[in-house]
Amino acid sequence: MTATKRIIMLGAPGVGKGTQAKNLQARFGWAHISTGDMLRDAVRGGTELGRKAAQFMEKGELVPDTLIIEMVGERLGRPDCVSGFILDGFPRTVVQAEKLNELLSRMSLSIDAVISVDVSKEEIVSRLSQRLVCEKQSHVLEGDPARKPGDACPTCGSPLIRRKDDEPATIRRRLEVYDEQTRSLIKYYEGRKLLKSVDGLGTPDAIFQKILTALEIEPARS
Repeated sequence: MTATKRIIMLGAPGVGKGTQAKNLQARFGWAHISTGDMLRDAVRGGTELGRKAAQFMEKGELVPDTLIIEMVGERLGRPDCVSGFILDGFPRTVVQAEKLNELLSRMSLSIDAVISVDVSKEEIVSRLSQRLVCEKQSHVLEGDPARKPGDACPTCGSPLIRRKDDEPATIRRRLEVYDEQTRSLIKYYEGRKLLKSVDGLGTPDAIFQKILTALEIEPARS
């Protein structure tokens, strides 16, 4: 039986950390907590925190750290987090990491490991620039170089388009911003002996096995 794990997943856009977080959730039952999804759910649900967050999101402003931490604290207090959790997309800065430490300390919890999924910038640009969505229902199709904008969506038949934030120049800028944000965060977790770097090249199954090894969990037997 695998012990309770509390994990942070780091990685630039396009490295597949969300997919791997879902794999860990499916295998071990650890709650997958995406702060982006959490914010959208809170706003949709009309919770008090959601209404506060919406005031910033509607103006295109960043939601303040104090509010994000409050929402994370509320989420970590739910029953599905007792057996473990994976934080996906948070923290993004050292300030947020320190606030998270304070929150977990009040809850008598701590982070077990920080997984950094590493992929080269050019590989990420190649992956994301191949991603297309259908115009009608936003079905996402990834990693098929044979498909081009204007082709029909295989699910609903509407034209496929490339989102503006998946244009190569935009992707490179997003990666620069990510590097600027997280460089000190990587060092922060390295200094606390929590960071475990994982090569993000390979099939999703192969990368999952690398993550299990990094977490010192016996890989799944085929």
